[in-house]
Amino acid sequence: MTSRKILTIVDLPGSELDDTGLGLLSYCTRLAGFIEATWGAVTMIEPVDETVASFGAYGTPAVKFIDGGASLLDTPVSLGLNLAQLIRDEAANLVVLPHNDLGVTLAPVLAAALDAALFTEVYSARQVDGVLHLSRSALGGRISESRSWEGKQPLVITVPLRSLSRILLPNVRACTPSVSCWKSGDCPADIPVAKVISRIPPDPQTVDLTDAEVIFSAGKGCDEAVYAQLQELCQLLNVSFGVTRPVYDLGWCGFERMVGQTGRTVTPRFYLALGISGSMHHLGGIKDSKRIVAINNDAKAPIFPNSDDGFVADLGELVPRLLDRARSVCGGEK
Repeated sequence: MTSRKILTIVDLPGSELDDTGLGLLSYCTRLAGFIEATWGAVTMIEPVDETVASFGAYGTPAVKFIDGGASLLDTPVSLGLNLAQLIRDEAANLVVLPHNDLGVTLAPVLAAALDAALFTEVYSARQVDGVLHLSRSALGGRISESRSWEGKQPLVITVPLRSLSRILLPNVRACTPSVSCWKSGDCPADIPVAKVISRIPPDPQTVDLTDAEVIFSAGKGCDEAVYAQLQELCQLLNVSFGVTRPVYDLGWCGFERMVGQTGRTVTPRFYLALGISGSMHHLGGIKDSKRIVAINNDAKAPIFPNSDDGFVADLGELVPRLLDRARSVCGGEK
């Protein structure tokens, strides 16, 4: 079997490992284990001691940082070409990236520079007889697409953020990673280089719900008045708005706002369910949320056992009070 080495590209916002970075390390630990590969991580800045310790806690054997890598973040092509050379120097043949703005930008550049295969949004990976089988969903999850990799050609994959869990497996052995520096080079003069001149934060009102950080969702327990008030509340608090299938069926919003297995599967850090009973299909679409809080007037609603916190309340009384409070704090008109 062809020897395999995995490199994962890890961003360090604020010089620390965030949930995405920790999720990548956990993912690569498992992947390296069942395909019997060596692996390591690459960062664009030199990690501080506390961050190195976090790498070690996840069993990362080696961390390589790019000297001058931070300055390359605004020139994705230059960054990609430098990473491609680093990957060649490391003799890695499987590159793992998160499916976020950085990963989506770098993946095609790396694949082209390395003459590698590219497979994005991988949700399943398994090995059978030395062959790695990768799967991803297509057409909004209606079908599954699979590909096989024998290791003879380099492969670049991206992994959806919802598939990256920072949970540390009990069989992972902590270690002290080796940390080394790799010197970046200049981009060839004949290659046009685009430069990022500014970064615009996503608008919670229009961002895809799969990328939303905070979501307030309305269920069939919301009447039209409460529904309108909840929309205003989301605008004032600058959070994303979602609905369940019964609300979508009423024609009050578009399909892109529907949360659940037949709509959007979401992984926000905070999910507020208002008037949502908690059907199996809805719970399947929110189960990976970091924190779920439910409000319903039925104390026996199925969503309560599946929530971190639950409150029994009348939405007709509660939501107007929340809206008044938000207006006073945010400066909205009554």
